[in-house]
Amino acid sequence: MDPREEGTPVIPQKTPSFDELLRQSQEACDALSTDDDGLKREILTHAGNRWSLGVVHALGVAGTLRHAALARRLDGVTQRMLTRTLRQLERDGLIVRHDHGEVPPRVDYCLSESGRGLLVGMLPLWRWVIDNAAGFRDARQRYDEKSSSKHPSPDLSRRQE
Repeated sequence: MDPREEGTPVIPQKTPSFDELLRQSQEACDALSTDDDGLKREILTHAGNRWSLGVVHALGVAGTLRHAALARRLDGVTQRMLTRTLRQLERDGLIVRHDHGEVPPRVDYCLSESGRGLLVGMLPLWRWVIDNAAGFRDARQRYDEKSSSKHPSPDLSRRQE
């Protein structure tokens, strides 16, 4: 039994053949106009970034959340970056912003249908990361060892005067 065909206990899924994936990839590329290609790049640039994926995941797991609740779930995000990320996701229709029109202001966010689609679409990538994590660690260690032997770091304890 090939484990790649059976998926993982975390995210089970049967993997299509490589030839089938190439065919599907080419069909997707052929379906894009020149204008769509630019749009695709823009959306993938910000929808695939660390904070956007964190927001999509948090809203997918928790449902509707306010700005402060999202910030608590995204370790290290600044208020400015979270606001910028939320605006980009809203502009692309991946999240819905609901202003309750109250004083003090109360605004919350939830995933749109497209946002839920992005979350579902990310599952194969997350599965791939999980399945290959050990290989990534090994490759990084080999690279770092090889790189450090070619370019040894200077000994900062000996200062030239």
